[in-house]
Amino acid sequence: MKYMRIFFFVSIVLSIHFLVNFYIYKRGVQGLESMPHLIPWFRGLMLFLVVSYPAARFLEKIWYSPFSSFIHWAGAFWFAGMLYFVLLLFAVDIIRWSNMLFHFLPNKLSGNYAQIKLITTYTLTAIVVLTVIAGHINAWTPKIVKQNIKINKPGGDRKSVKIVAASDIHLGTIIGPRKTNKLVNAINGLHPDIILLAGDVVDEDLKPVIDQNLGKDLLKLKAPLGVYASTGNHEYIGGAEDAVAYLENHGIRVLRDTSLLIDNSFYLVGREDKQRTAFTQKPRKTVHKLIASLDKQKPIVMLDHQPYNLHVAQKAGVDFQISGHTHHGQLWPFGYITQRIFEVSRGYKQKGDSHFYVSTGFGTWGPPVRVGNRPEILEFTLEFE
Repeated sequence: MKYMRIFFFVSIVLSIHFLVNFYIYKRGVQGLESMPHLIPWFRGLMLFLVVSYPAARFLEKIWYSPFSSFIHWAGAFWFAGMLYFVLLLFAVDIIRWSNMLFHFLPNKLSGNYAQIKLITTYTLTAIVVLTVIAGHINAWTPKIVKQNIKINKPGGDRKSVKIVAASDIHLGTIIGPRKTNKLVNAINGLHPDIILLAGDVVDEDLKPVIDQNLGKDLLKLKAPLGVYASTGNHEYIGGAEDAVAYLENHGIRVLRDTSLLIDNSFYLVGREDKQRTAFTQKPRKTVHKLIASLDKQKPIVMLDHQPYNLHVAQKAGVDFQISGHTHHGQLWPFGYITQRIFEVSRGYKQKGDSHFYVSTGFGTWGPPVRVGNRPEILEFTLEFE
């Protein structure tokens, strides 16, 4: 049943992928009518870009190499380019169709239609290339988000605790040694009391993580109260047991529907990801069951990768929840969609005495590009009262 569900999902995604690229291809050929000698080159380039990402993801499972990495990067960048080509081409088509009805464009534009299409093709290509380059630079420049949160409970001997957190790192081919080292240095530079990673620490395939030895950088994460993580949907997509074992062998304790009392000061709860049920046919624990045995007089901090049903955590008595998953859409305009799906797509919200933060994430999934939001590392100071 699980594999049938994956098969149908992949089939739908690939069908959409090929149809969208066919639309771009047809419009590209039309735009190059006045320069037919470029069309064979364009056809070859489109074929490479269309198959590169699916081929790379398959190839990496059996043979991770510079070649598989190269086509992975090419296909990943093309995902972003594909999106913005489609948006721009569709906008041009709307203008063209509207002009057929209302004739608002100057008549002289129809005099040399082939030349106009060529100029339009070059213009749209320049816009897309510049957008993808700017989005890539943005994706490689995370911001530090600092937030003070007052918890109306005593924290034992502690007046406060500094949490440095990140979500959606997506370690793998795209988030390789340089980006991982940058993350570790940034986190350690904030001198946290405790480090929390709210799911999707690794991307789907563990092989690129192992082959690049990214775990050696994870071992450098330092905090007196420890380094902890929860599972995310990508851990389950790639195989949760192997991913968790790798993280725990490299200094990160993964809390899977379990809780810990930290320094006799506050509880840390780690929920299994929502996708656990889909991949294992075993339900995760409810929030109420997770914290039923805890001393509610102490602060309760919870990691829950996907920020659904915040009211449930509030009602159960969670004081602070850190989530990720949304990437706030990662690429504009998808942020408008995540805002409709989730009560909080990014940022901070307080509901009663419960506090929530949904991170845009540190890494990227698919294209190494962010447009409309920034990657982030989180620094929370919890003040206990």
